Amino acid sequence: MNDWTTSHERVLAQRQAEGWMFLIEAARDMRTTGAIAPSGNALCRVLTGPVRALPPGPLAVLEAGAGTGATTRALIPHLSRGSHLDIVEANPRFAARLDRLVATHLHLAGHAVEARVHQAHVEEFDVGRRYDVIISGLPLTNFTPAQVERIMSRYMELLHPGGTLAYYAYLGTRTARTLMTSRAETRRHAAVDEIMTAYRRAYAACRWTVWANLPPAHVWHLQRPPADSGLPQQHTGEVRR
Repeated sequence: MNDWTTSHERVLAQRQAEGWMFLIEAARDMRTTGAIAPSGNALCRVLTGPVRALPPGPLAVLEAGAGTGATTRALIPHLSRGSHLDIVEANPRFAARLDRLVATHLHLAGHAVEARVHQAHVEEFDVGRRYDVIISGLPLTNFTPAQVERIMSRYMELLHPGGTLAYYAYLGTRTARTLMTSRAETRRHAAVDEIMTAYRRAYAACRWTVWANLPPAHVWHLQRPPADSGLPQQHTGEVRR
């Protein structure tokens, strides 16, 4: 058995273990887990695009709702020496897995990149740092409008002027909820959509549809205006009812 075969088998075993972990956590609480499988390679690539698009050099990056670390593993190799990576995950079992990932990842050996896992809710997170890029894996469409507003407002506060937020939402969730859930749930989802639409109108830089994911997803990149743009530096996301 050659090294490539051994490495390939190790990756397959890792993905299988992560898949089972997601299913278990979804069974515990689908609302906060938000998926039944980790993000696929194509989705991870689009989410990490803002990091790859920046010139080489130290960056400050925040990943929120990292789950089992699929996007984290795609992100770490693109971080230059001197970069800071903060990973925020509220689920204690996911956080423990992310701790192991950070402790064993070869690119992080020797502390060329400072990476830390924080078991916390991102709307309450603050280590006194602002970020060039924020990558969000949180299932925003599962939360209450008030939670979504707090999270999005916090993201914009944590970004440097000119910084980018990358987040995604699965296709068809609103239609599915309209057909399968209560009127109250449909109204909640519509209110969340309204808040997110307001943020996209204010900050959207671009959007992709990632079909090669289970399920397919839209990815948005939102950019906080540069300090000298003359545009408002914050947007509350509040919308009229």
